[in-house]
Amino acid sequence: MNTAVSTCLDSNAWRGFYKAALFELDATKRPERIAQAQRSLVVRARELFRAAGDNIEEEQAVDDAMYALHALRSALMHNTARTATTGYSDHSQEA
Repeated sequence: MNTAVSTCLDSNAWRGFYKAALFELDATKRPERIAQAQRSLVVRARELFRAAGDNIEEEQAVDDAMYALHALRSALMHNTARTATTGYSDHSQEA
């Protein structure tokens, strides 16, 4: 399956990859979904950089999405490391 991101994304294409990463339920697929979304965001950011006109709203949305994906990846890595060292995930601990 070819998951390469097109070098010519329309303004909404990256949003699909972003939403897929945010709402992926399968923990084994999450890292790839996040990477796919990040690649599409980089492509779109480059397109916006080269584009003439006022694209400030989409540029800000792309920046926000990239930040959110970075935070999600960091949280998943932290949770994975915690689970590996303690044997418990946040969802399996009792109060």
